[in-house]
Amino acid sequence: MTNSFSSLRGAFLDVIARSGATKQSRLSAGEPAAAYLIGRILYRDGLILILDKPAGIAVHAGPSGGPNLEAGFDALRFGLPHPPALAHRLDRDTSGCLVLGRHPKALRRLGALFAAGRVEKTYWAVVAATPREPAGRIDAPLKKLARGNGWHMAVDPSGQEAATEYRVLGQHGDRAWLELRPLSGRTHQIRVHCAALGCPVVGDPAYGGPAGSPLLLHARRIAVPLYPARPPIVATAPVAPHMLAALTALGYDPAAEPRPEQEGATAA
Repeated sequence: MTNSFSSLRGAFLDVIARSGATKQSRLSAGEPAAAYLIGRILYRDGLILILDKPAGIAVHAGPSGGPNLEAGFDALRFGLPHPPALAHRLDRDTSGCLVLGRHPKALRRLGALFAAGRVEKTYWAVVAATPREPAGRIDAPLKKLARGNGWHMAVDPSGQEAATEYRVLGQHGDRAWLELRPLSGRTHQIRVHCAALGCPVVGDPAYGGPAGSPLLLHARRIAVPLYPARPPIVATAPVAPHMLAALTALGYDPAAEPRPEQEGATAA
């Protein structure tokens, strides 16, 4: 476990250095990776945790191994016998809301909600063009295709159905700030659908976006209807440091950020 946390801490230091994070959000020289991960909790109760995932680190090791968030989940037990586990995935370079289940019963319930499309996900993206319409819906089936030694997702009539709603929140020059709501949960869906719209995500050359920038894609908000007799659990991830300048140039106002308690995004 010591080696896992050491590797994770090194990965966090690298992520923070590349993100341009403010001094307040940096990992101090004496701070363990566990404390940094705990500090990124947006919501916690007996069944789930919602983390603010930093960009630039994988959520799990995958076949190739390497630093990943999952290596630090033991620090998030908070008295339970086992660490939490991933209820869904975010790409390595995507930041924002990531849901974990704290035990098998919670994971089964969360899995059913995600599979049924009942979890409402909202993403923010900076894209390399402005859509013709200020709001709309992208209906484009997606299929995983082999490419070289790897794979990529592509719009293909024989693929799985996929739909994403979007609206333009800001525009300046050759860039736009989009709010996107995926109505299905396909791999790389937001990225491929933005490309299909003619507006690839900045920092996503794999799908036609301009290179030379981190991926400007953020899982901004999530609403999880976990408890039938209560309102959905809602969490909002603050704008990631690597996206702040680009969003501000498109009209984002940091002073307008909601306080966490306004949405019930924190809990003991």
